[in-house]
Amino acid sequence: MSEARPTTRIRDEIPERFTWDLNHIFPDWTSWERGLAELKDLMESYQQFRGTLAERPERLLAANRLSDELGQLAYRVYQYPGLIRSQDTRDNQVQARLEEVRIALARFQQATAWYTPELLEIPEQTVVEWLDATPDLAPYRFPITEAYRMQRHVLDENGERLLAFAGPFNGTPSQTYTMMADADVRFPDVELSTGEKLQATHANYTNGLHTLRDQGDREALFRAHFSIYDTSPNVYAAIYNSVLQRDWFLAQSRNYDSTLEASLDSDNIPVAVVKNLIATAKSGSEPLRRYHRLRKEVLGLDRYRYFDAYLPLVEVDWVFGYDQVPPLLAESVEVFGPEYRQTVERAFAERWIDVYENEGKRSGAFSAGVYGVHPYMLLNYADTLNDAFTVAHEMGHTMHTVLSHAHQPYATSSYSIFVAEVASMTNEDLFLDLLLEREQQPARRIALLQHAIDDIAAGFYRQTMFADFELEAHRMVERGEPITSESLQGLYLTTLNDFFGATLDDQDWYRNTWARIPHFYGSPYYVFQYATSKAAASLLHQQLTRADGAERAAVTERYLTLLSSGGNDHPIEQLRLAGVDFATPEPVEALVETMDELVGELERELDGLALL
Repeated sequence: MSEARPTTRIRDEIPERFTWDLNHIFPDWTSWERGLAELKDLMESYQQFRGTLAERPERLLAANRLSDELGQLAYRVYQYPGLIRSQDTRDNQVQARLEEVRIALARFQQATAWYTPELLEIPEQTVVEWLDATPDLAPYRFPITEAYRMQRHVLDENGERLLAFAGPFNGTPSQTYTMMADADVRFPDVELSTGEKLQATHANYTNGLHTLRDQGDREALFRAHFSIYDTSPNVYAAIYNSVLQRDWFLAQSRNYDSTLEASLDSDNIPVAVVKNLIATAKSGSEPLRRYHRLRKEVLGLDRYRYFDAYLPLVEVDWVFGYDQVPPLLAESVEVFGPEYRQTVERAFAERWIDVYENEGKRSGAFSAGVYGVHPYMLLNYADTLNDAFTVAHEMGHTMHTVLSHAHQPYATSSYSIFVAEVASMTNEDLFLDLLLEREQQPARRIALLQHAIDDIAAGFYRQTMFADFELEAHRMVERGEPITSESLQGLYLTTLNDFFGATLDDQDWYRNTWARIPHFYGSPYYVFQYATSKAAASLLHQQLTRADGAERAAVTERYLTLLSSGGNDHPIEQLRLAGVDFATPEPVEALVETMDELVGELERELDGLALL
């Protein structure tokens, strides 16, 4: 059955099969209210274990089992109103219910802050003996031993109390940036060559770089958009300096040698992983430069700027209807076996997915796990090629969650951010393979290849460039050097040139690009994980598609084991067992090789249309 994309934005008028079925979590609000009441009762019951963990292993076991029960119920109680709110963000009653859950969980977190300090008061050797002698404690071995691994960074009661008092201030830089860059910003209007006036907002800027064929229009939009940052660089530098100073304060408070070490320690990721990523990406930047030289030639530009980097090389009218996606996506993942494929088909058939935009619906896309039920996917599908790849991406997250929840006890069911994008990006690579194999129209093949190349350029090279900038900015503070708008501008331009070289003209125009990156203010040392995930996915994709017979079966088994591992080990070790060793440059080199191959294939397709 195939239906056209709904013309209505009224949710009740969209066919039911394009909406998710949240009855799988709770059948109604009455059931949800009973669940919330039960959650609060369990929270009270948890307090009975305070002061008793050291008595015997059975008390530690009982406390962890009740924590599991709490966590599983909290998943359902939180996600039910959370997902309903996502489908209509205007509903204040749902927002109030979601806030009620948040308040309850926050109070519980405060009331149970005693657990880890009390656990660490028990001698580590005693706990190890308990773990060895008590089989029922096996599901909790990894999280318990992790607490002891990080023990030297836990302060005494007074120190932890002092840092807790400082906690509310930690989010101030990010909040200040949001108010400055989003809430109070007033982007100017720009007049295009057509006479149309356009406000240079974030959305219009991004859309314009992909659609405005006239370079003068793109430049005018760029200058209008960046005027916000170019006129206030000192303010943004002051906000970012507060982020850098905060991170160094917290790192020193917890006895870390650097902000990078402090950021990576929760996942036990060696600092060498980030350093090697940056170094290998820089040395492997030639395919990126080759791509931009190619773009300059095809677009016929005398001077090539960063705002020219997003325009499609050919204009393609390609409507990619939603009903085309499920069979193609299911076929693209056949390499993982019939059970994997059948679960993908179930996700489409059993209404795990909310497909189309409606009034009040949250923008973007996500996959949200609900332990004990199944994940839910939110889309805003608009019949574009990018939308089709978004489905493949989110389905990768969904399958990662399904396998982790199916094979792990609750205590180790959640996987690290460091591996979270691997399955989604691998799914996209396999989806691309199938589309390229099927597609015969040269213009569409060019669109597919450009999509893949742009994805590597944005998800790998650009994110590594950002990681390089924020690492060097943090190092400036660690060395006691002053942070000014000029020092940050110089640092960003140096990083930009390290990756792009002479392929970009007028690089000084981008001196304040750093001020526009929200991750710098809200989640430092986060963006490198997009790049490492892209590299890991590329290597796994190569291993899957270049192997045959028994070797391919072994690669597939390692991959599915990775997705089934949840949080049962450090992510670096999980990836190593899957065949991706970040102690070597191989994963990054594999992605550089893939980029080079894709650019070469794009050149051949363009040459076939006499565009070169």
